[in-house]
Formats: sequence, C-alpha cells, structure tokens
Amino acid sequence: MDYSVFVQLLGNFGFPIAVTLFLLVKLEKKLEQLELAIHALSKSLNENHK
Repeated sequence: MDYSVFVQLLGNFGFPIAVTLFLLVKLEKKLEQLELAIHALSKSLNENHK
C-alpha cells in the first residue's frame, strides 16, 4: 500500500474517529456515574420499603 493513500485516509477519517473516541470516553464516565446513582437509589428504596 502506498503511504500517500494511507495518509489521505487518515486525513479524511482521522478527525471523525478522534471525536468519536473522545465522546465515547466522556459518555462512559457519565454512564458509570448514572449506574452508581441507580444502585444507590435502588438500595435506598429497598431499605425504606422494609
């Protein structure tokens, strides 16, 4: 494979891939926080229901 083709592909698709990875990392952190909040809510509801 010619390196110029590889560089061109990286230039065309590199930025969208980088943005996607950045957003996935940020989303993962938010999902972890949401999961912890749901577990805490579930635990609180189970304690209050008894």
